[in-house]
Amino acid sequence: MACPFFMPVRKMEDGGWLHPSRLPLGGGWSGHCCAPNHHGVQPSDQELREFCNLGYAANCSRLPPQRTCDAVRFAIARDSQAQLSLWFVCEAAHLPASHGTLEYEISSGRWTRSHADPGIQKMAECYLESYLGRRMPRAAAISP
Repeated sequence: MACPFFMPVRKMEDGGWLHPSRLPLGGGWSGHCCAPNHHGVQPSDQELREFCNLGYAANCSRLPPQRTCDAVRFAIARDSQAQLSLWFVCEAAHLPASHGTLEYEISSGRWTRSHADPGIQKMAECYLESYLGRRMPRAAAISP
């Protein structure tokens, strides 16, 4: 459940997480804040670990009091050879506020159904990158 105001930019190879693949975006990411009046602010490493990559950042000083959601969650709904379906859920007060399905065509490397919010779409792309990074080595090892 990444913070809905977090714009991930670069994967963090050593963010100090015990199990980085369990993070909401499939790994730790560095990036910047997109909260109103704080666009482009670079969070500290501690903020990245405790707030941005996890969502529900009630102690973050940049979190606006009025917001449509507190966190964004992703999951793979379907993985075929040609296409991936991702579910997303935007949560507010630990309840679903909005949800939907995104579609990615593997052969062309393009989204056939994307999210209208560029921040959530970028998070979906990061989640997909992390997922494919784990998936591809496994598929290559199985191939004859």
